Amino acid sequence: MAAREGTRRRTVSLLAAVWAAGALTGCQTIADAASTSGCEGTESRVDDLKSYGVLDSRPQGTIEPGGFEGLDAGCWEDSGEAQLYAERTYVFPGDKADVTQHYRAAAEREGWKPSPATRRSSKADRPTNLCFTRDEAENSAMLDVYFLTKEILDAEETRTGPEFDSGVGYRVAVTSSADGSTTSCSD
Repeated sequence: MAAREGTRRRTVSLLAAVWAAGALTGCQTIADAASTSGCEGTESRVDDLKSYGVLDSRPQGTIEPGGFEGLDAGCWEDSGEAQLYAERTYVFPGDKADVTQHYRAAAEREGWKPSPATRRSSKADRPTNLCFTRDEAENSAMLDVYFLTKEILDAEETRTGPEFDSGVGYRVAVTSSADGSTTSCSD
């Protein structure tokens, strides 16, 4: 699991964004998802997260912006809580509604279950951050699709290229607690 430059900062910001987005989308991890063993020995579970097809799914015309190429994955640990993640960052030249429509369909095809907030936003047919869950044999995962704001990118101390000026920047992230405990989207 080779770390790219800025991975730790992006991961910290990712988790901060996921938790902040939780207030807006109804997605959040359960507080007791802390791992007693931390990141040690989680490589195969990170590989499991990387294998979800939704991470490679994207609307036609979407690009990977400079500095964000490829899949970023690993384990992040802070204050005894360890979280596994696999994420991709994209820029789409259209609007947010096309992105949310694409990922609702892609997540459904892969068996992800939408949060109540994601289901409500679907009925309203409006673009929004999305949150889905998936529970498999003692392993729970959460899928977030969220739009990148200037505040998120600034917190990551990320320098963005001109691609971000040409469309909508967003991130697709699959996360799980390192100990396999339940991760969920809530109302």
